[in-house]
Formats: sequence, C-alpha cells, structure tokens
Amino acid sequence: MSDFDELLAILDLQRVADDRFVGSHPSKNPMRTFGGQLVAQSFVASTRTLIRASLPPSALSVHFINGGDIHKDIEFHVVPLRDERRFANRRVDAVQDGTLLCTAMISYMAGGRGLEHGVEPPEVCEPESVPPLNELLRGYEKTLPHFVNALQPVDWRYTNDPSWVMRDKGESLAYNRVWLTALGAMPDDPVLHTAAMLYSSDTTVLDSVITKHGLSWGYDRIFAASANHSVWFHRQVDFDDWVLYSTSSPVAADSRGLGTGHFFDRSGQVIATVVQEGVLKYFPAPSR
Repeated sequence: MSDFDELLAILDLQRVADDRFVGSHPSKNPMRTFGGQLVAQSFVASTRTLIRASLPPSALSVHFINGGDIHKDIEFHVVPLRDERRFANRRVDAVQDGTLLCTAMISYMAGGRGLEHGVEPPEVCEPESVPPLNELLRGYEKTLPHFVNALQPVDWRYTNDPSWVMRDKGESLAYNRVWLTALGAMPDDPVLHTAAMLYSSDTTVLDSVITKHGLSWGYDRIFAASANHSVWFHRQVDFDDWVLYSTSSPVAADSRGLGTGHFFDRSGQVIATVVQEGVLKYFPAPSR
C-alpha cells in the first residue's frame, strides 16, 4: 500500500456498534499515536453517526489525555448530544485498553446565507514552483530520521525554509506557510476530505513556536506533545486541490506554545481556522 492508501485505510473505521468504532494504525508511526490521526479518526466516527449525514461540521475541539500505543487498535465511543434539522453535537472518546487517549467535542451546523468576510491570504509562491518535502529532507536523513521515515500521504510544499534549513542558515522565522494536497485521488466523500485536512492540521502548526527562536527539530533538544487542538470549519475543503496552511505562534510560556493558523483554498477563501496548544520542553546544550 502507498502511504496515501494507508491514510484512507485508517480513516475507514470498523463499525462494531451503533455508536462505537475501531480504528487501526498505519505501518509508519512516531513513538506514540500521531495526534492528527486521533483527530481525524474521531471526526470520522462522530460524523458517521449523524442522523442527517449531509450536515456540515462547524467546530471541533480535542483534548489529548494519554499517549497511544501504536501497536494496538483504538476504540472510538461516540456520545450523541443533540440532533436537530440544522444542528448536531457529538462527544467522542478515544479509548485503548480502558485508557482514555483523547476526548473530542464536535459541532455541526447548517447556517445558510449570512454575512461573509475573511482574512487576506499571505502572498506566497505557487505550489508547483516550490520543491516537495522529500527534496527538502535530502541530506538531512541522519538529522531528521523521524521525518524521513514518517508516513507521507500528503504532498507538503513549504513556501519558506523549513526549520532545519532555517537552522542551517542561522535564521529565525515568525511564521510557516505550507501548501498541502493529497498524494492520491480522494474518494468522493466530503467527510474524508475534511478528515485528511484534520490529519494534516497537526503537522506544522507548532513549527513557528520553535522557528521564532531559531531552533529546529532534529538539531535542538526539544520535547513536543499536543495538548489540545481546535478547528473551526468555514467552508468545505477539496483536498484533491492545493490548500495553503499559514501558521504562526502568538505566545509561548510555562513550557507551552500556542500555534494558530488558517487553511486557504487557491482562490484565497478561508476554509478553516486552527488553534493548537502544545507542551514544548527545550533543553539547551550545556555551555562550554
């Protein structure tokens, strides 16, 4: 299976009861279950229980409680909280061997026409004009083995230097802007398009916390773990097309960093807004 096929496989949850699903892990994993996987799978489980299947999501908030064992499946327990013609709410608990990994609160709303405005997208290079991630990792195999060997179902195209290249140049950066699209043909299912975006939303959102200080994964001793992850959905994403993920970090304190960002489509419309808080422990090298 390709990495993209593996992403679709882990999003194809097994339904074992009306409000209970089982999800698997891909063949390539970090040391604990990837947060983006938990977010995406929780969203799929929640949405598959809707009475009105076409009701669009409006907001999602996930709190991570415990790390997941990558060698075991995960159960997703869905609690229906509300079902109306234009509104629905769900809570999803991701459980493994009786241990709660995370809890997600997900809202759905069909709002109809109303006021519209949005932030302007940043001016960046077109995705076709910048190199894919595997080219940016060339020569950094020993520095970033976890990135090199990670599942790569999505085409990442940094429009700025990623943290490891920036670190090589001795520079810092207050933002990160990355083009993303699926590395395969997405099924004709808006739930899976949104789930793929959610999976990707946990990839670069904390980068700006460290690039703001001129640091990089792989070079510097940094421990990072997602604490909570929230997404507000404004429009339906088409993940067969390029979307721009523009992120920055407004604050870091008490070994916690906040990353915020927007997904834009190629026309410049805001698709989603993301806020993530991560635990970030930095261990400076001893001074000589």
